[in-house]
Amino acid sequence: MAFPHKERIADIVWGRDEHLGHLFDYVMIVLIVMVISLMAVQTLPDFPVPWMQRLAFFDWVVILVFTAEYVLRLWTSSRKLGYVVSFWGLVDFLAIAPFWIGLILGLPGAEVLWTLRALRIAKLLRFVANMGMLQRAFDLVWRELLVVLLLAVLMMFCTAVGIYFFEHDTQPQAFPSIPHSFWFAVTTLTTVGYGDAYPITTGGKVFTFVILMIGLGIVALPAGLISSAFTQAREEANARKRQQKDRTRLNEEAQAIADDIDG
Repeated sequence: MAFPHKERIADIVWGRDEHLGHLFDYVMIVLIVMVISLMAVQTLPDFPVPWMQRLAFFDWVVILVFTAEYVLRLWTSSRKLGYVVSFWGLVDFLAIAPFWIGLILGLPGAEVLWTLRALRIAKLLRFVANMGMLQRAFDLVWRELLVVLLLAVLMMFCTAVGIYFFEHDTQPQAFPSIPHSFWFAVTTLTTVGYGDAYPITTGGKVFTFVILMIGLGIVALPAGLISSAFTQAREEANARKRQQKDRTRLNEEAQAIADDIDG
C-alpha cells in the first residue's frame, strides 16, 4: 500500500525539509530539555503532590511524542534494521523503552527504570549541529586515542605494581595486593587523588611524584588530539560549504547563459 505523504514525513523527521524539518528539531529539543529538567525537579523532597500528578501527565505526553518519532523514523527509513541497530536508533529506543517496559511489567515507578529515563538527554546530541563534525574528528584520531588508552592501561598497571612494591610492607591494609593498588593508580594517573590511599615512604612519594607528572601528560594527550582533529574537521566542513556555494553559483551562471541563448 502506497502512502503519498511518506516522503514528506521522511523529509520532516530526518531534517531534510529546511523549514518544517528545523521546526520539528526545535520542538524535540524543547521537549527533551523540559522533560529532563522536570525529572530533576521531581526529586525535590517537598515537591507538591498535585504538581507531581501534572508532571506525570506531561511525561505521558512526551513519551507518546518520542514513541511517535521513533515509529515514524523506523517507518520512513530506507534501511529499517540499519536504523534499529544504529547509534541514534538505539538512543531513540532507550529514551522510550524504560517507560513502556515498566508499564508492561506493572512497575512504572521502579527506581532503576525511572533512573534510566535520564538517557533521554542523549537525544539532544542528535540535534546538535556540530555532532557530525565531532564524529568526523573522532574518525580522524580514533587510532591515536586507542594508543593513548593502551598506554594509560599499561601505566596504571605499572603504577599499581610500583606502589605495591614501595608501600605494601608499611601499609598492608591500604595496599594489600596489586589489584587493590589499581584504585590508587587510577586516581593518581587521572590527577584526581581522592586521598583514601596515599604513600608514606620516601620511595613511594618519589615514585608517586614521577607517576603524577606522567599522568598529567597522558590526560593532556587526548584533549590535544581531539582539539587538532576537530579543527581539521571544521576546515573540511568549511571547504565543503565553499564548494557547494561555488557549484550553486556556477549552476546559476550556466542557467543564466542558457536563458540568454534561448532568448
